[in-house]
Amino acid sequence: MAFWFLMAGALLAFVGMLFHAIAGHIKYIGNVNQSDLEPLSKSLSLVSWHIFTIFLFVSAVGLAYVAYNPEFAIATYPILAVNLLGALLFIFLGLGSHKALLKMPGAYLMGLTAVLAWLGIS
Repeated sequence: MAFWFLMAGALLAFVGMLFHAIAGHIKYIGNVNQSDLEPLSKSLSLVSWHIFTIFLFVSAVGLAYVAYNPEFAIATYPILAVNLLGALLFIFLGLGSHKALLKMPGAYLMGLTAVLAWLGIS
């Protein structure tokens, strides 16, 4: 059963990564590039956006690797932690002055990935 929880978390992170890298990039970076932000702010926004894309990819690969190699289950803890903390950040900021964050999939994607990772190693 742990295998399937880890693979579900890996699949969720991978699908999230694809959506983030393609559809998210087109919409978000398109808006940023059309804005009046300074060029450096636009560049940093692009890097920040795709750091999260890379994070989702690493989460997917890490969870899939542990699913097939359960002796490395300890590698799941940083993936679980960063997803849980990321979800809490979305929620904390969303409950404050950044309400739009609660409408975005980030908290739910990261929260569910953390839960699946935890179930996979429990």
